[in-house]
Amino acid sequence: MPQSRNVTVGAIQMSMSRDVRENLRKAADLVAEAAKRGAQIVCLPELFGSQYFCQIEDGAHFDLAEPLSGPTTETMSRVAKQAGVVLVVPFFERRAAGVYHNSAVILERDGSIAGHYRKMHIPDDPSYYEKFYFTPGDLGFRAIDTSVGRVGVLICWDQWYPEGARLTALQGAEILFYPTAIGCLPMDRGEYGDAQRDAWRTIQRSHAIANGVFVAAVNRVGHETPNATSPGIDFWGSSFLCDPIGAVLQHAGEKEQILIAECDLNRVETIRRDWPFLRDRRIDAYGGITERFIDAPQGER
Repeated sequence: MPQSRNVTVGAIQMSMSRDVRENLRKAADLVAEAAKRGAQIVCLPELFGSQYFCQIEDGAHFDLAEPLSGPTTETMSRVAKQAGVVLVVPFFERRAAGVYHNSAVILERDGSIAGHYRKMHIPDDPSYYEKFYFTPGDLGFRAIDTSVGRVGVLICWDQWYPEGARLTALQGAEILFYPTAIGCLPMDRGEYGDAQRDAWRTIQRSHAIANGVFVAAVNRVGHETPNATSPGIDFWGSSFLCDPIGAVLQHAGEKEQILIAECDLNRVETIRRDWPFLRDRRIDAYGGITERFIDAPQGER
């Protein structure tokens, strides 16, 4: 086995205010702090530039969107260059009038754009009315070459789908980043909160195991409510970094926190030799995966 290929990963778990400029300033400070602690690649939470506006359907919120080359990318490009880190920057993308995406741009250490991803799976649940705002991504699942390794970015609801993780890993991604905005409605927290959070952790750790990759889940934290009549959402934080066998390297609670973990990318090779899931895939038998649902043949229902 060659010498270690250590990459230090930083995950920024933060709360957001209603002030977009303040959120950018705060994120910049946290990225700088992560870099001081040794991070070489840093990920911010989903839609970190604002509070989670998808709790209600309000056309005024489209004004938060900006183009790929807009203020968030420009600001965080300078941050990446000053800190000398690769930076995963989620943002609300305005592609054209009436066409908006939930996106992320991956910035190199010199501030240049290494890649771009648009969220593929768009939810529509109580207090998560994302289909009102976002067009489904059309860039596909992609692995992006950076100066610290080949990485993949998937966003929040994408994290529940093994297909996205698999297709990204098959393109050579060694680390999967999941910037996220997830939590519980306050009235559901007592009955369902712990089980939901455990399921969220489990599904992402399973992607690490099934694909032999590192996974970084990066959530926001705090209570956010869009107006006086809404119960709001308790964002549960609980960000974590795990290795290719699903072992948790670092994890957060429900406060703002910077997670830092050293990842030896050679572990991908080592684990895949021991657990050769990619070798043993029956690619000749998976045609049905592109079907919405497969009805049982007549007589077997």
